[in-house]
Amino acid sequence: MRFISTRGLAPAIGFREAVLSGLAPDGGLYVPAVWPQISGADGAAFRGKSFSQVAAEILAAFAEPELQEHELLDMAERAFGAFDTPEVAPLRQIGDEEWLLELFHGPTLAFKDIAMRMLAQLYDWALQRQSQGKTIIGATSGDTGGAAIHAFAGSARAEIFMLHPRGRISAVQRRMMTTIDAPNIVNIAVDGTFDDCQRLVKALFADRELNGRFDLGGVNSINWVRLAVQTVYYFTATAALGKRASFIVPTGNFGDVFAGYAASRMGLPVNKFGVAVNTNDIMRRVLRSGEYAPASATATSSPSMDIQVASNFERLLFEAFDRDGAALRREMENLERDGRMRLAEPMRRRLAEDFVAECADDEEVAAMIKSAYAAKAGLVDPHTAVGLVALEKFRAKGEIKGPAVCLATAHPAKFPEAVERASGVTPRLPSRYEDLMTRAERLLPATTDIAAIRSIIEQNSIFASKP
Repeated sequence: MRFISTRGLAPAIGFREAVLSGLAPDGGLYVPAVWPQISGADGAAFRGKSFSQVAAEILAAFAEPELQEHELLDMAERAFGAFDTPEVAPLRQIGDEEWLLELFHGPTLAFKDIAMRMLAQLYDWALQRQSQGKTIIGATSGDTGGAAIHAFAGSARAEIFMLHPRGRISAVQRRMMTTIDAPNIVNIAVDGTFDDCQRLVKALFADRELNGRFDLGGVNSINWVRLAVQTVYYFTATAALGKRASFIVPTGNFGDVFAGYAASRMGLPVNKFGVAVNTNDIMRRVLRSGEYAPASATATSSPSMDIQVASNFERLLFEAFDRDGAALRREMENLERDGRMRLAEPMRRRLAEDFVAECADDEEVAAMIKSAYAAKAGLVDPHTAVGLVALEKFRAKGEIKGPAVCLATAHPAKFPEAVERASGVTPRLPSRYEDLMTRAERLLPATTDIAAIRSIIEQNSIFASKP
């Protein structure tokens, strides 16, 4: 399998390079050169198989001949052996035709664990032939950072510099990153928003001199292989359900919902994808009106979705442009110049064939947390509540009918203040985190100045020679 850039100017790469890559050299995002078709993608072939077995089969479609299915199975069993439930991503029915897909049973209690732990295994494989260690640079709106740090802590082949927006993630999210004491982990608290952090990461990848001294890599959802792993739970959920369904996906950066779309391009039957966003509703606006105009991000009770620049939307646009990299490149250049983009109406309607979108404000989210608990659906975190509010709105408008699976993206105990305010119940962390709030933290403060971030990397890298 080869992988190409959405902007059409970068050379195609293989799977090993895709594992280690962030942005393509032309500023685009890597996608498969062709969409592989999965035998029995309707779920029949996966019934009775473990999550690791399904993951190995799906990833082999992208990795062969560089990596074989039996090797991927060994990696998957190591990656997912640390989860609290053997199903890894179990389905739980909460209504006549509604299910929650619980993605929070990993080490850091969020859906990011699923892809990140597998990616760490793949990194070790991909770096075996390299003498220089990999310097991973990432931005997190809350959960990616913790998942990456737990997955890579102590690695002899990779170090992580993780940027997060200071004061804009929950204390539990922050401490799951900053209490890990490992020489290859550096946490950077940026005085800005997640979009600022993401912009800084993109600027670092575009810095040729820095790339000349460091072997930079990414684990954000700009990394294609991470999204490839996330396709797996769409297949396992459909297999467990035994029928075609719609998926409602709480999202900010559009990565998780694009993974679902990728699964559909690989043959998975899906009715609709419901894009669920909070007050930072850029994806709802663009899918409903065609206008993509990033604004300032607003802080909400669902901080992992406080995003106005949805990087993975570029991958969907690439498909909507019939994979015309030159046309998309012009559109992205216009966006960078003008600060906005307007999709032609035929293209917007084309996207609407697969996607519908709704938003939920904090008041609606709090009401949903309370009502879900009262209805014995259990406690849900604010991000999952955004998805459930959106599902109600989709149902009311007739935009989603029949079986619907809402992705439960985080454990409610990651957002204890918001959940307690809404429900009156304090969600408990698993026993392994009982002392989390008293553990020592390790982080470095920084401004949004690219030179300041670059200096932190140069001074704290365990791999690169100092200037």
